Amino acid sequence: MTEKSAYTDGHLIVAAIRIHDHLNDAPPSLGEICASLNLSREKVGQFIRRLEKRDIIRPVESAYGQRYAIADHLKLEELPRSAEPSKLDEEIQKFKSERNKMEKKVESIQSQQAQKQKDLFAEIEKKLKKNLRKE
Repeated sequence: MTEKSAYTDGHLIVAAIRIHDHLNDAPPSLGEICASLNLSREKVGQFIRRLEKRDIIRPVESAYGQRYAIADHLKLEELPRSAEPSKLDEEIQKFKSERNKMEKKVESIQSQQAQKQKDLFAEIEKKLKKNLRKE
């Protein structure tokens, strides 16, 4: 959800489900979980699907739509405890790396051009001094 680990996010979702179930005697909907955690529906929905695949929570169909209940809270302990970099973060890092390489290449070319210009001016200056001495 944010830059927390799947383990932490899983515990947050399960805690929100437990609290809502305790207060209302009914499993929460996606919107109610989002409201409890103050997070977007997209982020919570994505993580709920991941928890469903691992059989940690299960969807419950009701007359008022889909709600979520805890299936096996012990499987939370199997979730990775370190933050996983997202694919977007990996692509951003790759882009930055490529951009840095390009900047270094541009700097190298610019320094070569500056040196060539310096050498050219030195050569012209030599020729002018040589021509002045002849006169």
